[in-house]
Amino acid sequence: MKKIKIIQYINNSNVSRFRTIIQIAFFVLFVYGGYFFINIGQNLPTFACPYNPGSSGTCYLISAQHNLHITWEQLVSFRGLGFITGLGSFVLFFIIFNKAWCGYACPLGTIQDWITRLRKLTLTRFSHYDEVSFKRLSKVKYVFLVLLILIPLGMSNSFFGLPEISDDMGAPFCQICPGRTILPLFSGDTSQLFIDFTTKTTMVMSSLGILFMALFFVGSFFKKRFFCFFCPMSALQYLFSKIGVLRLVKDGSKCTRCGNCSRVCDVGITAIADDITSKNIVKDDCMMCFKCVEACPEKGALDVKVFNFKIFSSTEEGFFKRYGQGDSLTSKKKKDD
Repeated sequence: MKKIKIIQYINNSNVSRFRTIIQIAFFVLFVYGGYFFINIGQNLPTFACPYNPGSSGTCYLISAQHNLHITWEQLVSFRGLGFITGLGSFVLFFIIFNKAWCGYACPLGTIQDWITRLRKLTLTRFSHYDEVSFKRLSKVKYVFLVLLILIPLGMSNSFFGLPEISDDMGAPFCQICPGRTILPLFSGDTSQLFIDFTTKTTMVMSSLGILFMALFFVGSFFKKRFFCFFCPMSALQYLFSKIGVLRLVKDGSKCTRCGNCSRVCDVGITAIADDITSKNIVKDDCMMCFKCVEACPEKGALDVKVFNFKIFSSTEEGFFKRYGQGDSLTSKKKKDD
């Protein structure tokens, strides 16, 4: 009986409020943890930026770029193990929380959610992508991921007889990543806000870094989780999402296709409502915030599981406790937009 009450309490709870608390805790950990001598690791599946003096860990993407800056011969030799072990560490971190690293832990994601709240205070309407634009944008992050791999390799190897890429690019994605310029600001460090005129390459890359930082703020003000559509970390995570122990599962036989789940989705995923055949409903843009589970009124249509153990499920009672009247979700959505 006690177990049933605990399950009922969890299913009726407001996960979004809990998520806000967790986001703040992770933000403090990743941005300021280094000041307290906390070191989580060097291959984290989230933007713990080493350019931030207070960082308590290192984003895997910078490690991957450094490890790939080797020749073909070195890549298949003992030195190539650095890339393999780094990827292995990334996967071990990742499988615990799956893509919830995006929704709950990523400092850049948290900043975007804060910008969303600021937008609401200014009564500014959000923009929405149509389905065609949404599908096209979903591919951009994979382009960045491929370039993130090929450019470091191209610094030490010649592709098709072409000249090697200049070493001045350093870790190319990091040079344009908003995390490099934004996260240090929370530690009072403005050293990354500059244009490096040392060479033409450094000038171009540092200029792009400032440009992408500006796009991050402007885009996030008008579109929820704007940067997430272009994030190569999200693309890399999705490649391993099926082995994550934390899962978002759908029972299509219980779905009435009311569309509540897609209406509350911050990144506008419509497939979560339209797809009634897939059990694993985690899509490449999904950040596992579980707003869709909160907004679903059908018992057991959506479940959050660790392995096969349910830890949060959609229920009619939970839906009405969170949203009140049945039509309040639509009204709330219109107000937010």
